[in-house]
Amino acid sequence: MHKEWDHAHTDYTTPVQRRSPASLAESESDWRRYMERSTPNGWLLRNNAMTEALSSGQPMYLLHSTKDINAIRTSQQLHVSTGCLVGTLYCSPLAIQREGLRPHNLGAYLMRTKPSTTPMIFEVTPDAPMLPKGVDYLHLGPIHLRMYLRYQSFLTPAEQDQIDRTVLAGIRAAAGFIDVALRNAAGQATGTPEFIDQLSDAVAHVPFLGYLYFEVLSEYLMLHSTTPETKTYAQAGELNNWLYKRLAFAAVDGMDRLFDLARFNPRHHRLVQLIDGLEPALAPRAAEYVRRRLSHLLARTTLHPSQDAASFTFQGAELGTLREATPGLLGQMVFREIRYLPRYPLLYHCFEKAKALEVWNYWNGEGIPTPFNGVIPKGEIGINPAYPRSAVRAWTARQDSKGYLHPDEEIQAVLTPHLASWWAPPREREPHIATDESHAPPQEACSPIPTQRSLKSEVPA
Repeated sequence: MHKEWDHAHTDYTTPVQRRSPASLAESESDWRRYMERSTPNGWLLRNNAMTEALSSGQPMYLLHSTKDINAIRTSQQLHVSTGCLVGTLYCSPLAIQREGLRPHNLGAYLMRTKPSTTPMIFEVTPDAPMLPKGVDYLHLGPIHLRMYLRYQSFLTPAEQDQIDRTVLAGIRAAAGFIDVALRNAAGQATGTPEFIDQLSDAVAHVPFLGYLYFEVLSEYLMLHSTTPETKTYAQAGELNNWLYKRLAFAAVDGMDRLFDLARFNPRHHRLVQLIDGLEPALAPRAAEYVRRRLSHLLARTTLHPSQDAASFTFQGAELGTLREATPGLLGQMVFREIRYLPRYPLLYHCFEKAKALEVWNYWNGEGIPTPFNGVIPKGEIGINPAYPRSAVRAWTARQDSKGYLHPDEEIQAVLTPHLASWWAPPREREPHIATDESHAPPQEACSPIPTQRSLKSEVPA
């Protein structure tokens, strides 16, 4: 179990240690070297302000926004949410300056776009310097699958059959493209426009591909951008989060109301248009970057390390084979599909609390009170609610005319290892569209706008 969680975490300050499938044309180490040394902002992977603050052992100051401040005052409890940070209070860093606490550009964006929320300041005083280890939700597939199989008995035979049939049908419908991507990962390059169009079509059948697509483009933009805005944030030790937010909202209608990366699927022509609209100099190379990088990540995050990317095929594969050979993809598929079962709100804690307990135990053993989103260290950071060796204080925040935050009213509330209530969004293209961003599904909770309701007033059952 510890090895599985270790595999799902990334420390950008140490050499790569994960095992990968055979026959990959480029290793994870190759990609790390390229990103760090051959991109304008790659130095921020290792030396960004957030990970340096973690390693210092000094108190961390974090920003969180909530719609439930009165409920928090009344209950004196703070609950956490699932998502790409598994079970944390979703925050962004604050930098200590003489004028006050300066929000990370991620937090500044959220404050500007969510004016109806109350900003809160959290002070986390660790017991020691922290390992800059971030959880990479793209690698959580095997854990999702293990939890599903462990608690599968909670489902009726009809529910289990529905999950099996839907997942297998989706994988088989996209199998042709996935095999093409695996061959690309092994060095057999295909035409880029054709690859992107096939990817776009496959997202409807395997929603995880939409997440990969978006994360790869976000990485490309943040690492390669050279705009004055990006350079200003880089001088502060921050990657530019505004880039991928603009990308998401331009790419998908209604993304500001329901942030769901399963809907992120621009075709080749549209992809080039989108990047050209953000930063024209990056448009010519974007699609080729997606072809190479997504193919590599798909092989690494879906295949078991014992498999060979050059020879494994998804076409005609049965569920038993997929469980053994591709636990990453099967787990991601099951994780998304199970949430649409009518009874899942009743079963949510059975599946998700077990996962949260494991990761809290892992973080406590590793000395991690504030884990971050390790897909790339862009400033999404959470507070571990079960860490026994750090002190946490909270205040409402007052913002001055220059944008700096200052502690206002101290909030007497305890951060508890209790998951907030579950709410499932409508499926794509259904007539009802959610308008409350805080209610999007867990995996979307670490998308550009944090979509979970992290602070709740309910008393734990």
